[in-house]
Amino acid sequence: MPKLKTNKGAAKRFKVTAKGKVKASSAFSNHILTKKSSKRKRQLRKGSVLDPVNTKKVKAMLPHA
Repeated sequence: MPKLKTNKGAAKRFKVTAKGKVKASSAFSNHILTKKSSKRKRQLRKGSVLDPVNTKKVKAMLPHA
């Protein structure tokens, strides 16, 4: 049986919580920030928990998490 390899791109973008949920940070928060309102930028700082469908896909890419 070959080794299970972690998808390093996914490992840098997602974290798995102790209960098995997957956390991700918000997109659209890195550049072209001048046209975005302060409220929008503040809300983009918060991360989010992925829905069950995408959680399953991400966990397949993170076999050791």
